[in-house]
Amino acid sequence: MDVKVITMVFMAVFVAELGDKTQLATMLFAADKAVSKWAVFAGASLALILASGLGVLAGSLLSNVVSERALSLVAGVGFIVIGCWTLLRP
Repeated sequence: MDVKVITMVFMAVFVAELGDKTQLATMLFAADKAVSKWAVFAGASLALILASGLGVLAGSLLSNVVSERALSLVAGVGFIVIGCWTLLRP
């Protein structure tokens, strides 16, 4: 296992998820006193694992068709566009 890659991906996903609508939804489920907090944790964790798995699968399939450079360029431009949109929206 490549610890450097694991750490980099962990930090990127962790920071991206903080304050995200996914975290807010999880907090709302956990706020229900009648619900098991462990069940909320398990459900949210499994959902993130599945979503991440789909991302890895999609990235693997795309890398067979599109060059890594093109994927990096599209991802970078996408993040810049989302950042500008976030800053400029009313």
